Amino acid sequence: MKTQFEQMMDGLNDVEAFLAGEQEGFKAHVPQEVDVKAIRNRLGMTQARFSNSFGFSLDAIKHWEGGRRTPEAPARTLLTVIDKNPAAVLTALNPAAFAAAVGSSKPTTVHVRVGRKRQTPSGVTKRKAYSAEGGKRITK
Repeated sequence: MKTQFEQMMDGLNDVEAFLAGEQEGFKAHVPQEVDVKAIRNRLGMTQARFSNSFGFSLDAIKHWEGGRRTPEAPARTLLTVIDKNPAAVLTALNPAAFAAAVGSSKPTTVHVRVGRKRQTPSGVTKRKAYSAEGGKRITK
């Protein structure tokens, strides 16, 4: 088994070979398994809201979470992106909701409930949110 560093170096070598014209094409890594329920729970969404927000059928969500079916490669790809950057997916799927952000120079923040609110020892509640500009994670 390769170390993370060796995997990264292999990837960089592939990019270098591609840019030099020595290698054609690029193959993206799509995970074999995606924990749909964990992703949905991190976002604090119900099955219905998750399916409506990201364009999946409610039945598919139920079957994936129940283990009766597994997502196909395109769905696993989208679920992986949702897990890493939900604001980017929401922006791409619903541009009308973010039309004001496009014309504005101010960054717009999309609040996505992730897990439970965390309270610091001083009693301050912190929440995680994602910026619609680049999907950067911010803490409030």
